[in-house]
Amino acid sequence: MHHFRGLVVVVVAIASLALASSCSSSSSSQAPTTSTSVAARDMRDLRYCEVLLVSLSESQPIASVYNTYPLNDCPESKWSALDPKALATQFGANVAMLNGPRHWMINHVEKVGDPTSEKADFGGIEMYKQATVPIGSLIDQARPYSPYPVSRSTIFTYNAGSEIFQLTAPDGSVFVMQSFSQQKDPSLTLASLPSLANKLELPTGWKFGSRMLTEDLKIITVKNPAQVLQDNLGNSYSMIPSAPEN
Repeated sequence: MHHFRGLVVVVVAIASLALASSCSSSSSSQAPTTSTSVAARDMRDLRYCEVLLVSLSESQPIASVYNTYPLNDCPESKWSALDPKALATQFGANVAMLNGPRHWMINHVEKVGDPTSEKADFGGIEMYKQATVPIGSLIDQARPYSPYPVSRSTIFTYNAGSEIFQLTAPDGSVFVMQSFSQQKDPSLTLASLPSLANKLELPTGWKFGSRMLTEDLKIITVKNPAQVLQDNLGNSYSMIPSAPEN
């Protein structure tokens, strides 16, 4: 049980990484031939939340990840009333954990196949089940500023005219913010992101900055895994691939 509790501690830290794949996960190594938009409206600054139901499976914690996108914007009155212990009992999980609220920084996402249809109701908040993640294998990747490969078949689009926020690693790799979190810092908003550097605990050689897009930026991760990381506040970023996928 002590080992189990230690593993559970990292679940929330990697929850948004799971969401990065949940927008569209694929086990196929072949490039998809079709894609489907999961949202007609602009996603930027849309609020969403997640519930993670963690259970033991063959002595390894497994997290079933549910999130509100695109069903609703995670109403605060219902979200703040959720009781993780009660949810764990209701759904037969060892532990239920809350991740959010979070806000999207991308404008649009395209995915392979049809949107998931499996829903659950958490205290009046409808959510889709978007991923099942084995936690034990991810512990070493849960540290802030540590890139982690995520298998997904998605195209993230940031519209021209948008301000994007990014981390630059010592090797020159650039990671663009895909969502920001209000879980560790409830005061964080889209308007406050330009001053985020004052709150970040950047490792040596890392830099935080922003820029205005003069043309659409598309992060395409179909054939190859996406490289995703979080900063010390739980904001998540996707790496801009150094070369386009063929």
